[in-house]
Parts: sequence; C-alpha cells; structure tokens
Amino acid sequence: MKRRDVLAAIGTLAAAAPAARAQPRPLRVAWVYAMANAPAIVAQRKGFYAAEGVAVELTQFADGPVIQQAVAAGEVDVAYVGAPPVYQWASRGLDARILAKVNWGQAALIASTAAAPPIATLADLKGRKLAGVARGSGMDVLLRGQVLRGRAGLDADSDLSLVNMPAPNMNAALDRHLVDAAFTWEPFVSEAVLRGSARVVLDVNQAFPRYPWYVVAATQKTLATRGDEVVRLLRAHRRAVDFLNEHADEADAILVEAFQVAAIGPASPAAVVKEVRKRLGWATRLEPADLQFIQRLMDDSAALGFMGRPLKVEQVVDAGWLARAEAAR
Repeated sequence: MKRRDVLAAIGTLAAAAPAARAQPRPLRVAWVYAMANAPAIVAQRKGFYAAEGVAVELTQFADGPVIQQAVAAGEVDVAYVGAPPVYQWASRGLDARILAKVNWGQAALIASTAAAPPIATLADLKGRKLAGVARGSGMDVLLRGQVLRGRAGLDADSDLSLVNMPAPNMNAALDRHLVDAAFTWEPFVSEAVLRGSARVVLDVNQAFPRYPWYVVAATQKTLATRGDEVVRLLRAHRRAVDFLNEHADEADAILVEAFQVAAIGPASPAAVVKEVRKRLGWATRLEPADLQFIQRLMDDSAALGFMGRPLKVEQVVDAGWLARAEAAR
C-alpha cells in the first residue's frame, strides 16, 4: 500500500472513531425476579424494545433493596421494582419517580394445611410463626400495615413470630413445619396451593382489588438525559402488557420458560400459570385508587420508621411520561 493510501486509511478511521464513541450505551433496565414483572421479559422476547427503537440491557435482581444499591451507584437507568422501594429511596434523597404501573395483585398469606390448630383467618395467626421477607421491604410494609394491623389488628412484633427468609424458601419451610404460615407471592402461592400443602388465608387482591405493586421507575437524572428512550421503553412496556392480556396462551408459554415453571402433580406448567393468573394481572396506568393505595403504603412506611421523611404520592408519581408514550401510539 502506498504511503498516501495508508494516510488516507488512517484519516478515515480517525474520522469514524468519534462517531463510534458517540453511540449511546443501552438503557440499563433492572427488574425484580417475579412473575408480576413479566412485561419486562415479554417486551424483550417479543422484540418490542427493538421495535420501538430502544436498546435495552435487561438484568434481573433478587429484590428491591439490591436494585436500590445499583440505582444509587449509577449502574441502573430504569427499574421494574415495587412501589415501596421507590418512595423510600425518594425519602432518603434519591430523586426517583414512578412512571407507570406494571401489575396488580400477586401477594397472599397462605397457611400450612398441616398446621394445628388450623389457621383459617388472620386472627388465627396470633402466637404462630409466619414467614415474611426482609424487614423494611415493600412486602414487609404491606404485611405489617395493611394486612396484619389493618385487617386483623395484629402487631407483627408482639402478636406473632415473624421469621424472615427469601420467598423461594417459604414453601419448603411450610413443608418442614418450620413456620405455620407465609406471606408470599406468585408463583409460590399457586405452587403451594396446587401441591395441597397450603391454603390461601388472604388473597390480598380480594382485600384490595387490583392493587398496584410493581412499577416502572427512573431517576430524574435518567429522565433528564435519556427521556426519549424512556418514552420508547414505556411504549414497549404497554405493548407487552397488551400482549399478556390479549394473547394469554402464547404469553403463558413465555412465562413457563422464563420462570422455569414445572408441572405440579397433574397440573401442567401452563396450568400452574393459569392458577397464577387468578391472583395476578397486568396494567400500565396508575388509576386514582392506585395512588390512594400507594399513599397508604407510604403512610405505613413512615409510621414504621422506614422513611427518611414523609412524602405525598404526587411527589413520587409522574404520569406525564406514560401519557407521552400513549400519545405517540
């Protein structure tokens, strides 16, 4: 190659380098590993993110507190996470916003069918051992405030023995009689019911119809710097929710694979997911009743000492981003 050709090639590469460096990194999206967060998986597997023109790097986490650490460290841009972690972050200075709803329902209090005496109502939990997740977590707030105190007048610390453990371990703890009951979520509720090892004492969705739980959230920094991508992600999220609701059989096949759902006795994996759908569904808009429920959770969190400062729901929820996504339909 002649010298002038080499120089020309070097010049071409140098000119291309800034353009390559300017390519934005994918939007880093974290999600709590729960079937209620199925829209994140469906959007990825059905190609909805790509169809909306947004590159997404999807990473699963075990729970909201771990996602909080990643968000605070600048390692996550958008999160599919419970509403309580978001407002708790905001109360401590992490300026996050709830942008859209992901699901309704999912949680239930179940009791061992072998418990003696039997646990038929929440009042029967007095003096018994109940499995729950980490103190201060969203599910812990829901259990302590709206479920135990609100529905039965029970104090989680003085009226019963609350044993903290990961949700995937709770059914085994019931089987081994280490606890009498558990406050857990899908698909663990349905697995226990179909095996016949536990009965549902309280389906939270029956107590609080279509109550919100998981949400799409982002920090103000993400919204300021990558707002257009967030809108595209919300469009993909809406498409995934529509798919889950309108194409149940195909969606359930995705859930069986993604969450490694196994047959339980005569119940096929698809039948297990259909059982899950009795207590769990998906939606995108936060309705007035949803906002009222989140405010009650916020008030409970403050009363339990889990908030850095009191907040109103309007300070945490910003529905304008979903409205922009819907307007672009």
